[in-house]
Parts: sequence; structure tokens; C-alpha cells
Amino acid sequence: MANVVRVLSTLALKGAIGNLATRFEAEGGARIDADFAPTLALLERMRCGEGADVVILTKEALDDLAAKGIVAAGSCADLARSLVGLAVKAGVALPDIATPEALRTTLLGGRVAYSRIGASGIFFVQLIERLGIANEINARATIIPSGFTAERLITGEADLAVQQISELKLVPGVEIVGSLPRELQVPAVFSAGRLAASNNMVQSDRLLKYLASPEAAPALRESGLEP
Repeated sequence: MANVVRVLSTLALKGAIGNLATRFEAEGGARIDADFAPTLALLERMRCGEGADVVILTKEALDDLAAKGIVAAGSCADLARSLVGLAVKAGVALPDIATPEALRTTLLGGRVAYSRIGASGIFFVQLIERLGIANEINARATIIPSGFTAERLITGEADLAVQQISELKLVPGVEIVGSLPRELQVPAVFSAGRLAASNNMVQSDRLLKYLASPEAAPALRESGLEP
């Protein structure tokens, strides 16, 4: 359909895309039909034959698809950087995560929720291995297959939620403590591109140009991302 662009996007961009899609459509763009899931889940769905016009994934995943010709290489654009952060239930005293040692102590003092296949979850598994606390953390952790880890704060299943800051911000009733120490993480870069098999190339390219424009930067920043 010429008036619809099908978008498959990583969860980290859900808040920003929700706001930007409304503005894009109001300015005469196509209607955005977006679905959100972790990058690995989206890649699996695509391998199983699910189609789309535009995909928003980690830069590494998108570059791989472009190299294989699945995504049109000339359409690719980096949209934003994202840091992994930590949240607690609103009203709870904020723990100290300012230094690696403070973070280690905080993680050992609570039940942590993190994602199994999201970019933040993959990073967190490596982090707790580096900190030498993987066994202790995982003995009490809630590891979710997909979705928002901060929801486990509301249900009482966890005391601490780890995820991309832009994802933590989408859950009401929680408070973001901040990003994990910068020396422990490399910001994830999320990029967008048009599938070579898109049936709506004109509107897809128009959307990609809009998402990468200075006009979109405030919405990305407000959602917790770094344009």
C-alpha cells in the first residue's frame, strides 16, 4: 500500500518512533505501521519470512543485512546512540552506581531484572562476568525473554531494572537512577535502513530522511537517546 510504511524497530526506539510517526504523518508522510522487539528477535522474524519496508536495528545488525543485500546500503542512516541504565521503583531511595565498585555493590544488594536477547541484556551478561558476580546476580535475577525490564519493578519481582535508558523511560511508576558508569560500556548505535524488497521505496526513503534529520533530534533526545 502506497500510503503505509511497515517498520520493524528495536524496542529502544519505541518512544521516539511513536512521537515522530505522528509528526511525519501530520506533515503529509505515509502512515507508519510499526512493530517493536529486540534486534535478535526481529532478525529471526525476518529470517522466517516477515516483510517490512524499514528496519531499525543495532548498527552491527543493519550493516550485516546491507552487506548481504537485504537492506539497500545507500539507504542506511545512523539515528542515535544509547546507554544502558538502571531504574528502581518510584519512591525508593536511589542506589549509588557512580563508579564500577559502587555499581557492583548495588547489584549484589538487590534482585535484578534484565533482558535475555536485547542489546542491553547481552551487554549486562558480559558486564557481570567482568565484575565477577555473575553467579550471585543470576541466582536471584529475573531474566525476561523480551519487553521492558522495569515492569518487574512494579510487580515486585525485582528491585533493580537494567535496560537501555530509552526503554526504562517507557514504564510509568519507576525512576531512572542513571546510566551505568561510562567506563564500563560502549554506547549502542541504532541505525535504520530500507529493505531492498520494500514495496514502498519512495515513502520509506522519505521516512528515513526524516528520522535522521535535525528535526527529529529533540524527540530522540527526549526519549533518552543521543542523536
